[in-house]
Amino acid sequence: MAENEQAAAGNENQNQPQFALQRIYVKDLSFESPNSPTVFQDQWKPQVNLDLNTSHNKISDNQYEVVLSLTVTAKVDEKVAYIVEIQQAGVFLVKGIEGPQLGQMLGAYCPNILFPYAREAIDGVVGRGSFPALMLAPVNFDAIYAQALKRKQEEASGEAKEEQTH
Repeated sequence: MAENEQAAAGNENQNQPQFALQRIYVKDLSFESPNSPTVFQDQWKPQVNLDLNTSHNKISDNQYEVVLSLTVTAKVDEKVAYIVEIQQAGVFLVKGIEGPQLGQMLGAYCPNILFPYAREAIDGVVGRGSFPALMLAPVNFDAIYAQALKRKQEEASGEAKEEQTH
C-alpha cells in the first residue's frame, strides 16, 4: 500500500508546475569606444541611454532559451564615449505552465533573473575600457511585459477595426 501512495505522490509531483534555471551564458558581447582617447580629456558627465529587449525560443518540449539584449550608449557632449551591446541568455526548464502564465514567465520572470548577470558583464567591460564603473539601475520587467502585452492588444484591436472598415 505504501508503494501505491508513493506512486500517486510521484504522479502528483509530475503534474505540478516546474521551473528550473539550467544554464546562464553570454551569447554575444560587444564594446566600442569610437572617440578614444580624446573622450578621456572631456569632463565626465555622460548621458547614458539603455535600450533593452527580450526574446525566447523553444528548444525542446520543456526547455526555453530566453535572451535579454541590452545596448548601453554613453555620450559626453554629443560625442559617443562607448557603446556596449550584450545578449545575456539562459536555458530554463518550464513544465506544467501554459498560456498567459508561460508568457509572463518567459517575458518577465526569466529576464529578471538574467539582468544582474548582464549588468555585471557590462560594468566589467566598461571598466576594461578605462571608464568609470557603470551600475545600471534595476529594471521592472513585469511593467515592461505588461506594457508590451497592452501594446500588442491595442495593435490587434486596431487591425480588427481596420478590417471592419474595409
